[in-house]
Amino acid sequence: MIPVVDPSTEEVLGEVPEAGPAGVDAAVARARAAFGPWAATPLQQRLATLDALAAALEERAATIGHTLAREMGMPLAQATAVQAALPVGVLRATVASARRFPFETTEDGALVLREPAGVVAAITPWNFPLHQIAAKLGPALAVGCTVVLKPSELAPLCVGELVAAARDAGLPDGVLEVVHGTGPVTGRALVEHPDVDVVSFTGSLAAGREIGAAAGRAIRRACLELGGKSPLVVLPDADVEAAVRHAVTRCCFNSGQACNAPTRLLLPAERAADATALAGEVARGLRVGPALQDGVDVGPVISAAARDRLRGVLRATEATLVAGGPDDPPDVPDRGFWVAPTVLADVRPGMRVHDEELFGPILSVTTYTDEEDAVRLANATPYGLSAELYGTDPDAIDRVARRLRAGQVKVGGVSARATLGAPFGGYGLSGLGRELGTFGLEEFTEVKAVLGV
Repeated sequence: MIPVVDPSTEEVLGEVPEAGPAGVDAAVARARAAFGPWAATPLQQRLATLDALAAALEERAATIGHTLAREMGMPLAQATAVQAALPVGVLRATVASARRFPFETTEDGALVLREPAGVVAAITPWNFPLHQIAAKLGPALAVGCTVVLKPSELAPLCVGELVAAARDAGLPDGVLEVVHGTGPVTGRALVEHPDVDVVSFTGSLAAGREIGAAAGRAIRRACLELGGKSPLVVLPDADVEAAVRHAVTRCCFNSGQACNAPTRLLLPAERAADATALAGEVARGLRVGPALQDGVDVGPVISAAARDRLRGVLRATEATLVAGGPDDPPDVPDRGFWVAPTVLADVRPGMRVHDEELFGPILSVTTYTDEEDAVRLANATPYGLSAELYGTDPDAIDRVARRLRAGQVKVGGVSARATLGAPFGGYGLSGLGRELGTFGLEEFTEVKAVLGV
């Protein structure tokens, strides 16, 4: 059994079993048996089931929010408004995309069919647990695949609500199977199982490399979303105050534990001093505390190991500390995994705080001299998941957005929640493939050309 720990209190909330190879074998066998009937189910019936699943999750929003606040530490109001709401939105957006997806087309006289690929192994992280599950489960089920899901062992309790919602929605047995456990044991058994057809993974770069290698040996498709080190570029004509406030709050949202968080703030040199001071002021104004405490802006990080790693990075950095740092934030309890919202100035390529995905509430500030320099610095990491732009000149925004090496570019603080049908995924070390919308559906299909008809 694997204990599940509340990062706000360090108390054990519950436990889940390590499925191991035997549990994976049984789950994959049930998913394989269910695949034929589910793939043969009419599209509109599959989509109606997904709609019902979204509705059942929506009814459980309060319970899901409370569960996630406790097991992963996001403040309760945010967990309910974001963590519980996002999977509902993703499922509904997936249904809308599937209704216009080209399952049958013609190409140079051939009938082209996009058919379900088979059994999907979905391995998901703890930072947005149900959202990441919905981003894989929704499109896989929509096209006719069955899914064996391994959620993170750090925040698995919310999956019980998903299973109950799936039952209420009428999802047939075997179409969704859940196996709990760690990556090296249950995750490895799932990725290497011979009856798995597609692997969809969101998580660390190190794990993604292992999963990609295993999928390559099996000649099996893998969709890998592996994180980012996203820039927020403030153009010279931008509303700097709005850009800085957005950068700090979004960087620290979910305690900085978001793969697309804007963790690098790029400022024009002539406006950097005042903007950096404002960033420090905003960071110091964020209240850190337990997830169930009223008025909290930032909760704990997920584990003691994460806290200790982040504090070690801050103690060792050569950058200038503007706010926060490696010590406890003010007014937090003795127990809990606390990291202060931190702003670092004078950050440059080659520093660990610039180059690595830290996964904590740490904002790095770098200055640039002109547009060419801004683009160079924005692209100066091996990641390319997301980028953000602030400015007022449409031509400059268009010019810079086209040159950023990132899978998404958000302009003016737009929320990705408003466009859940837009493709999500990255360049470089941010991974392979795309999720959401029609691109997400493509990941779970095989293409068949029928000639001579």
